[in-house]
Amino acid sequence: MAADGQVSVGNTILKATARKVRRLGEGGWIAAGFAGASADAITLFERLEGQLKAHAGNLTRAAVELAKEWRADRVLRRLDAMMIATDGRRIFVLSGTGDVLEPDGDCAAIGSGGPYALAAARALLENTALPAAEVAGKAMAIAAQICVFTNQNVVLESVAAPG
Repeated sequence: MAADGQVSVGNTILKATARKVRRLGEGGWIAAGFAGASADAITLFERLEGQLKAHAGNLTRAAVELAKEWRADRVLRRLDAMMIATDGRRIFVLSGTGDVLEPDGDCAAIGSGGPYALAAARALLENTALPAAEVAGKAMAIAAQICVFTNQNVVLESVAAPG
């Protein structure tokens, strides 16, 4: 999973080195990333971590429960963010509208540069034998060349599917 470091408000860059991806779960075997408001993302990371603990590390169950909580809670519903989580086997995109989507294919993207990164990743996956980490890094570099809200300060977290 890869993310750029840019945090923008309107047309102003507030931070160029934000860390939008992190490891979660016992042993850090889940990678999660966000797009949207930074403070809201911290809340979502904490809530997903709590759901992972409550459901013995089951990412599917934790993602569904987080989405239900996100949609039902009046305060959480106001959060301006999206989230992606993966255990190396499955990828989930979560939103405040209650969506828990498992995208087709082996990649997903969110955020302003997401469509560019997703297109680049799909092309690389179909036409090269590059490992996932390299695909993610190259896709982010391509997105940063196109999207003014995406920068070259990429953070990459790799997870391997358990067992």
